Amino acid sequence: MITHADTAAMSKAQTGIRGLDDVLSGGLTRSRLYLLEGLAGAGKTTLAMQFLIEGARRGERVLYVTLSESEEEIRAVAASHGWTLDGITIRDFGPSEENLRPDEQYTMFHPSEVELGETMKAILADVEQLRPRRAVFDSLSELRLLAGNSLKFRRQILALKQYLNGRDCTVLLLDDMVTPDRDHQVSSIAHGVVNLEQMNPEYGAERRRLRVIKYRGVQFRGGYHDFCIRPGGLHVFSRLVAAEHREKVPQQRLVSGIA
Repeated sequence: MITHADTAAMSKAQTGIRGLDDVLSGGLTRSRLYLLEGLAGAGKTTLAMQFLIEGARRGERVLYVTLSESEEEIRAVAASHGWTLDGITIRDFGPSEENLRPDEQYTMFHPSEVELGETMKAILADVEQLRPRRAVFDSLSELRLLAGNSLKFRRQILALKQYLNGRDCTVLLLDDMVTPDRDHQVSSIAHGVVNLEQMNPEYGAERRRLRVIKYRGVQFRGGYHDFCIRPGGLHVFSRLVAAEHREKVPQQRLVSGIA
């Protein structure tokens, strides 16, 4: 007999990171778009890879779209953790050497009028052909620059969300938070937002922590949760809540007597 808990578990896309799935109450609700934000080096790419590797392990079609790093760099990150990217389709839409040629420079049109449309068209063509159940877009900063203004950027993200959600695809958007005029439009559009932080105090070891800022319709574990990056990926340590670990101590009868 399939219980309600079993049905809820099947509707979640597990990240492959046990501690994070615990924080997310089982994983990510499928067919939704999520924002994973953090400064460079916070661990976004590693987390995204684990998400896709878990999907590939389960026999799902998965897609990694990179706009900032080359495929070679992505594979080097995977190799450093001892991973193979078998079953993961990587599409590199970053600038190529041809963009440096004089005849490739735009004079009459702004790059946002040409490059954004061409990039999105190529991405959607890959999605249509592959039909992935999971997809990662790295990173939003490149799309934001290509869009040229916040209105066009928001419309592109909304269109991408509707297109992918209608194809039963769970999406992670990576944002490195370095754009000076960065706004919170994507946070309002996304079904859930996870923030990664890396702190380097004057004394002692560095510290990493994550926080689920929002997750619509799911009772997640709030607050900050420590994590570390080791060979093999992220290890998340969900914060302890005393009420969840309180044991009922049986009362013992006090026997009085004369010594």
